[in-house]
Amino acid sequence: MRILLKVGITAVALWVATALIAGIEVTGDTTGRRALTLVGVAVIFGLVNAVIKPIVKTLGCALYVLTLGLFGLVVNALLLMLTGWFAGELDLPFAVDGFWAAFAGAIVVGVVGWVLDLLVKDD
Repeated sequence: MRILLKVGITAVALWVATALIAGIEVTGDTTGRRALTLVGVAVIFGLVNAVIKPIVKTLGCALYVLTLGLFGLVVNALLLMLTGWFAGELDLPFAVDGFWAAFAGAIVVGVVGWVLDLLVKDD
């Protein structure tokens, strides 16, 4: 149940990012198609974060310390770009256009996901 809740929170955070950031877009002919695309992208984003992020954090530990954690924003942006690439490979109508859109989108997804996680108790 917790996994489904986390996917839903991530999908809403991605939707907010598509609404606020010009370089991140989800296309589809219907609202239902766009919603399913966001859920699919949320699953991909969760898998990318679960598999690749720990490896990058371990290998880039010195950069995290050296930049006082700001390197994490770059890593999150690159992971969002990778998610966009995977979505494109799976024919999901989700696109991230460039690093700066991914950078801003990663901040939005992170903040919105954090706020929603605070609001939704996982008792």
